[in-house]
Amino acid sequence: MTPMRIDILTLFPDMCRSVYSESIIGRSVAKGLLEIEAHNIRDYTADRHKNVDDTPYGGGMGMILQAQPIYDCFQSLCQTLGTRPHLIYLSPQGKVLTQEKVKELAQMPNLALLCGHYEGVDERVLEAIVDEEISIGDYVLTGGELPALVLTDAVARMIPGVLANEEAMENESHYNGLLEYPQYTKPAVWNGMAVPEVLLSGHHANIEKWRKEQSLNRTKKRRPDLLEKSQKEQ
Repeated sequence: MTPMRIDILTLFPDMCRSVYSESIIGRSVAKGLLEIEAHNIRDYTADRHKNVDDTPYGGGMGMILQAQPIYDCFQSLCQTLGTRPHLIYLSPQGKVLTQEKVKELAQMPNLALLCGHYEGVDERVLEAIVDEEISIGDYVLTGGELPALVLTDAVARMIPGVLANEEAMENESHYNGLLEYPQYTKPAVWNGMAVPEVLLSGHHANIEKWRKEQSLNRTKKRRPDLLEKSQKEQ
């Protein structure tokens, strides 16, 4: 089976490589379960000084990433792959990333992630090649690299074989629309606080019931918005 591929278009490829080459994702890449590559947008600038930004028309603070190097970087990627990947621009103006969206993206064979920087990207290249914009939250960062890595991690762990225990993934927060139940490990008593007795009982049906109740109660207390959304979808 052909592994899923994720390409990151960035001004800081080494920053991205240092993250996706480590831990579970790094081991999965080494095993051939998925492919992740970072491409330096600066390699595609026509400027002899390797500049990729300029001042905004109409005035204003900061610099704007130019259309040409981004466009050429993406076209080169398409030529290399022999196909056009689904291109996502990581932007605070995009729709907020959810687990449902992660599941959807994990079904695609090729994703390309465009990382903005400075004060933004020339709107014309976004209109020309970007398929959708995604945000990881209602706040602003210095660049799109961290959001791209967050999205990469979230999508990559959905790929079969990436996680050692894929069944456990279904019980995680947000996977099924609810928050995960509390978790405990040894010792049974720590600092005067004991693990709930039901978890020590060995009675699997009671444990499962307790976990579902805890998941529901925790969601109701901490994220009632998720509970309301889950109920509307039923």
